Amino acid sequence: MRTKIDVKNIKMSFDTDKGRLPVIEDVSLCVKDGEFVAIVGPSGCGKSTLMNIVAGFVQPDSGSIAIDGLPRDKPNAKGILISQRGSVFPWLTVQENLMFGLDGRSRTEKSKLADHYAAMVGLQGFENSYPHELSGGMLKRVELARALVVKPEILFMDEPFSALDALMSLLMRKELLRILSEQRHTVMLITHDVEEAVSLADRIFVLSNRPTRIRATFDVSVPHPRRLSDPIAQDLRVRILRELGVDEAV
Repeated sequence: MRTKIDVKNIKMSFDTDKGRLPVIEDVSLCVKDGEFVAIVGPSGCGKSTLMNIVAGFVQPDSGSIAIDGLPRDKPNAKGILISQRGSVFPWLTVQENLMFGLDGRSRTEKSKLADHYAAMVGLQGFENSYPHELSGGMLKRVELARALVVKPEILFMDEPFSALDALMSLLMRKELLRILSEQRHTVMLITHDVEEAVSLADRIFVLSNRPTRIRATFDVSVPHPRRLSDPIAQDLRVRILRELGVDEAV
């Protein structure tokens, strides 16, 4: 597979009252076209900052990012960010949220696309509902559909399911994998949940404490549908936890 995302020697620091605070120290990684990678690391190590740099929202102090071989210095339609904070407009219905940003199309075409993606994520029948009428899990489905409807090549996902309860998070992981089996996307996932990373990703990058570096990289060889009870998955989970300083086989 060809390289989709190429990150080279990224460094980043922030100004504070006590001077410059180094956050990212010389991070390089490549993501192949159609690959699903997860990035895990200690809280506050710079995972979201790294994601925002790769997505084009923040400029690094040094280093470079290329998408399909072209320099990335700002966001564009090739990549969509789904964050933990949510991005659904409360004053718009589900259908209107999904139609937002579909410029250059007739209203009929927009509504057909919106309804198609609403059905894809399991929201058929809720097209005319407002966000306050939906559960947290359904809102997350709206966000996912909003990202997919513009047909991005890359999904940047920053702890997208962290606010959900454990059962709903599992259901959304399954739903995401189902959608990715039907539509091709390159995915970069930031997560603090090692099991989530093992259950979803083709490859996992483990970051160090701040200033962060890539501490280890793991390939996930267990095929989908993937069971976390698989001995290979369990061994991988333990090895990642050990890299994160949790030295116990639990």
